[in-house]
Parts: sequence; C-alpha cells; structure tokens
Amino acid sequence: MQESFTEETFEKKNFTTDSFIKGEYENCIFKNCDFSNSDLSEVIFIECEFIECNLSLATLTKTAFRDIKFNGCKMLGLHFEHCNSFGLSFGFEKCTLNHTSFYQVKLKKTHFKETQLQEVDFTQCDLTSSLFDNCDLRDAKFENTIIEKADLRSSFNYSIDPESNYIKKARFSLHQVYGLLAKYDIDIEE
Repeated sequence: MQESFTEETFEKKNFTTDSFIKGEYENCIFKNCDFSNSDLSEVIFIECEFIECNLSLATLTKTAFRDIKFNGCKMLGLHFEHCNSFGLSFGFEKCTLNHTSFYQVKLKKTHFKETQLQEVDFTQCDLTSSLFDNCDLRDAKFENTIIEKADLRSSFNYSIDPESNYIKKARFSLHQVYGLLAKYDIDIEE
C-alpha cells in the first residue's frame, strides 16, 4: 500500500541524500527541495506546489502531475513524455526547463510565464491555447506541433516553421515574426 500525504509542507529537504517516500502527495508544498537525479517514478502529485526546487534529471516514469504549480524551479533535462498522461496538467513560472522534452505530450492551456525553454523538445506536442508569457525559446524544437490558439506574443528567440506545425489562430508579436520565417534565411529590416 502506498503512503499518502495531504496538505504537508516539505522545506529544504535534500532528496539526493535523504530518501524520498514514494506515494501520493495531495495539496502539498515543496519549498527549496532538491530532487535532482531522484527517482520520482510512479509518484502521484495532485494540486501540489513546487517552489524554488531543483528537479533536474529526475526520473519521471509514470509520475502523475495533476494540477501542479512550479515556481522558480530548476528543471533541466526532464522527460515529461514518460509521465502518466492521465490528468496531466501543470503551470510554470520563472522556471528553467532547458533541455527538457515534452515529446508527444498533451499540454493544452498550459501556462509558461517568464520561463527559460531553451532547447526544449516540443515535437508532436499539443500546445493548443497555451500561454508563453515572456519566455526564452532559443533552439526549442517545434515539429508537427499543435500551437493553435497559443499566445507567444511576449516570448522570444523561437523558430517555428509554419509549414511543419499547426499554428492556426496562434498569436505572435510583429517584432518576433522573423521566428516564423527563419528557415528562409532572409533579412527582415524595420
């Protein structure tokens, strides 16, 4: 039987040395915790908040993230495509998600706010109606990605090929439009 934790706060825990108890965490807060390289496989997180935590290179095999908030977290090299897809939903604010993969993940209506998404793999991802608010998308990979109705107006450094992605009704700013034309190797002047 899995252990269950409800409305608990875990602060300044180093799960790289202390053992992390696998189980179900509901309405819990993790603050300044280090999960880097930890095995979070099959853990269930429901309506939890991670504040200034390090989850870099954590193993996420069948991990459930349901209505999760990540705020100020370092999350390098994660593979969200290995997560339990049932009810998968989260939001990111002021996080660093560089080198992370969302390959084939359904992320409809996901909010990314002031987040670094450099070299993130969004291949075949569904980002319908998602918000990218002031995010750095340098070298992020978009291929056969559904970006319909997504808002990227305040984000920058993206390169999205309209011919190999679904971008109907997506919103972009005029000063970042070159990110849609990068493959043509043309000069755009103001």
